[in-house]
Amino acid sequence: LKLVVTKDRKPVERQPARLHDLFRTLRSARDPAEAAAAEDAIWDAWMRPTRGRDTDELERATRAIVASDLPCAERILADLTWRAPDFAEAWHKRATLFYMQSRDAESVAAIRRTLELEPRHFGAMCAFAQILLDREERDGAAFAYDAALRLNPHLGHDVRSAAASLLSATRPLPQ
Repeated sequence: LKLVVTKDRKPVERQPARLHDLFRTLRSARDPAEAAAAEDAIWDAWMRPTRGRDTDELERATRAIVASDLPCAERILADLTWRAPDFAEAWHKRATLFYMQSRDAESVAAIRRTLELEPRHFGAMCAFAQILLDREERDGAAFAYDAALRLNPHLGHDVRSAAASLLSATRPLPQ
């Protein structure tokens, strides 16, 4: 599985401009409450695009995923990504759905599209890392986790410890 992550790729114009400031706050936050507020605001911006109908449909798909009504979620997300192909969070939810169904290749394709639209999507990077871990591709997973943590150094303890474990295992031992 391959996914290209580049530092200088810009998000599509549809992403709210305030995300730049939120990411800056997230990276520099020293206080956990400030970091949590910035991360929540980022997720909120990703979940609420400019078109209200898209937000409603994404929320319906999310509820269907939580309720394990995966066929319903898949129909909603297929329609949503067709109607709003530049809606990064719809692609991320679609990747999540495919992952839950063990459809890794389709999940990776949806993650790729998410990152084309929003290259700072640390959630998509963590999802990709998990797929790689499931496939025992530890070096790739370490890279994906590291990229996510560079964007959001306040990710949960499970992500930070998995990344630390993988990174320490991939470094050569001193002679």
